[in-house]
Amino acid sequence: MLRLLRTFSWTALRHQPWLGAVAVLAVMLGVALAFSVHLINQSALAEFSSAVRTTGGQPDLELRASGGRIDEALFGRVASRREVDLAGPVLELSTFTIDAHGDRKSLRVVGVDLLVTPMLAPALMPGIDAGADRTAVFAPGVVFLNPAARQLVGDAPTLQIQAGLAMREARVAGSVSAGGPPLAVMDIGAAQDFFGRGGGLTRIDVRLVPGADRAAFVDSLRLPPDVLAEQPADAAQRAGQLSRAYRVNLTVLALVALFTGSFLVYSVLALSVARRAQQFALLGVLGLTPAQRRMIVVVESLALGIVGSALGIALGALLADAALRLLGGDLGGGYFPGVAPSLHWSTPAALMYGGLGCLAAVAGGWLPARAAERLPLAQTLKGLGAPASHSRVPLLSLVMLAGSIACALLPPIAGIPLGAYLSVGLLLVGGIGALPGAVALVYDRLAPVVRNRALPMLAIERARRVRESAAIAVSGVVASLSLAVALTVMVASFRDSVAHWLDVILPADLYVRATVSSLSSESTWFPAEFVHQVSRIAGVKRLAAQRLRPLLLDPTLPPVTLLARDMDDPGRSLPMLGEPVRGPAGAIPIYVSEAMVDLHHARVGDEFAPLAHSLGTASKFFVAGVWRDYVRQTGAIAMQRADYERITGDSRANDLQLWLDSGADPSKVEQATREAARSAGAIDSAIDFASASELRSISLRIFDRSFAVTYWLQAVAIGIGLFGVAASFAAQVLARRKEFGLLAHLGLTRGQILGVVAGEGAAWTAIGSMAGLVLGLAVAVVLVHVVNPQSFHWTMDMLVPWSRLLLLCVAVVAAGTITARLAGGAAATRDAVLAVKEDW
Repeated sequence: MLRLLRTFSWTALRHQPWLGAVAVLAVMLGVALAFSVHLINQSALAEFSSAVRTTGGQPDLELRASGGRIDEALFGRVASRREVDLAGPVLELSTFTIDAHGDRKSLRVVGVDLLVTPMLAPALMPGIDAGADRTAVFAPGVVFLNPAARQLVGDAPTLQIQAGLAMREARVAGSVSAGGPPLAVMDIGAAQDFFGRGGGLTRIDVRLVPGADRAAFVDSLRLPPDVLAEQPADAAQRAGQLSRAYRVNLTVLALVALFTGSFLVYSVLALSVARRAQQFALLGVLGLTPAQRRMIVVVESLALGIVGSALGIALGALLADAALRLLGGDLGGGYFPGVAPSLHWSTPAALMYGGLGCLAAVAGGWLPARAAERLPLAQTLKGLGAPASHSRVPLLSLVMLAGSIACALLPPIAGIPLGAYLSVGLLLVGGIGALPGAVALVYDRLAPVVRNRALPMLAIERARRVRESAAIAVSGVVASLSLAVALTVMVASFRDSVAHWLDVILPADLYVRATVSSLSSESTWFPAEFVHQVSRIAGVKRLAAQRLRPLLLDPTLPPVTLLARDMDDPGRSLPMLGEPVRGPAGAIPIYVSEAMVDLHHARVGDEFAPLAHSLGTASKFFVAGVWRDYVRQTGAIAMQRADYERITGDSRANDLQLWLDSGADPSKVEQATREAARSAGAIDSAIDFASASELRSISLRIFDRSFAVTYWLQAVAIGIGLFGVAASFAAQVLARRKEFGLLAHLGLTRGQILGVVAGEGAAWTAIGSMAGLVLGLAVAVVLVHVVNPQSFHWTMDMLVPWSRLLLLCVAVVAAGTITARLAGGAAATRDAVLAVKEDW
């Protein structure tokens, strides 16, 4: 068998190397995309987990404030327990600094008790610079930088750190060995004074004595409702959950590309088997069994898969390395800000994705292998080809289509819409399996219309009588066009929904921002005096302030964002889903995003106690409505700022919305605001300004750039499908040389024969386009109404861009017609005419 493969298969590959190269390319791209997504995510998670371990140490237990603040009195109560070996208070904040080039950059500040840090978190123990005072570790305004922070600020002896609106100066006295993004370590007391957080902590690290029961210890503490006990690994787990939906959807998209590539492998091997049909028949006559003929093609497909997978693994590693350098490991989604990981190679993952590539190639080669096995030897040796079959729609295809509906109704499993993905797969496979019935349904009714026109009749009759061949030829077009239609509808629907959402959330004329995210909202904010001063600037008609706070409602889930904002009418200020409801007297209304309903079970009309626990209040909150939020995937809660300030006494703000008088100059208002900020100790880069039109334009531009890759995927998918049409028609031409020769003997010119071939291409791709359009719309419904809500916890209104889809279908039919005509160029050659004599 090995000698036969070397002589028979290798010779065929050497004569048509481009066919094998295209099949290898298809497998390589699918494997590379899937493997690179896996490596990027694993590398980012590994780096993030490493940073968490080095900065947090390895305590047995972490007591964390769900609302961001723990009363320092709790630390004394915990540290005095007999079950506690060591306890370390921690104040952790995200803020900004000024780098060596004068730009504002993110900085993480950790205040720790330096007496217990060597035992709990050795990587945070300061190393004092030569010549510095040994007691500098306890001095106020002194920081110790990790390597990333040192690289950021250079050799400067001082560091500018933003606290509130002002930039305050800290003295650099040494370094720490902790890795990860830029980090500054301070003594806990110095950090509390520096940021005005006296008596407050964000975390307490606890190491228990050997043999202590962790659960019993936590129960005996009787922690306040706003303090959560968690494992040290929970932070990395939350980060993994945060990016899971994003990376799973990217991986599924890559595997869909691999699935489409298997159709290309099929087309290549189908053409190869058709070219060598008489050789296979001769081998059969000489004693090669049907199983051995099948094995030859299977081994050929496996060889293509092995080469393509090996190249795909190499390309995937290169793509992942480039993405980690350019994107910082956040997969384009911003899930690991500040993390710049190096590539973490995974041999098991490489073997897994390489195996998937080989499996896809063998799946693509299975039908051509069966065709080689079932060749009628005598008939094939005479060049007559295989007889046409006339089977109807298989029952299995109908079962798959019905099963896809049932799978789409399944709930997510572990937060992943596995049922929806299975539904999409069943739709594609079932729809392609039903193509012969669709061909019969359409062309059995069209045949009588063209019976008096010779050339159209030949094209239509051919499609009717070899409907299985027609279905196989256009299966690649159906798969690729379905993907293109589904992505087009999904992206158009999402963009339209985002545009309408922006219209609601951007009502003001000018926006002033102190922080870029809720992570730094506790260290960068506008004081109440500044807000009042801005409201009195000439040209400002109205001002609305917003306070952002991250809340850890559940230690197993990422934090949610509390938005305390000035709202005249929440029904108009928020993109509500339905009308707000009235709650019980004395209860405070809150408005939750869709993610809160899915992740935290916040139902309209119900009391929501976790918010009261996080804010440390006895007030009652009820869910008055649900709104769409396309920014905060993990959940957001909106409430009146007046209610928040009354409960917490916190009058700070992070964002300002300004409505200007008619005719007011925005640039003058901005200049006056900057002057007010300078008087409060801020530098110009500490605050950001943008108009509503600028924010809208930036948001939509980011959206378009994020989804630009989908257009490339559509082009690649359709190109693969059209190549399948070309390969199938080339195989048909080889099998039908006598038929075309007979047509030439009957008087048809070369142009007329090519017209028949082109007509067949138009007829086949037309039915493929119709099927692809219908299946694509069905897949789009699953993506819009099932995958997105279950993956990202937001909904959107479905928008079908009919003109764009119809143009896409027309372009596919035109390209298929031209492709078929080019592939049939050998149909009217002299060899085809002489082929009629071969049996005479």
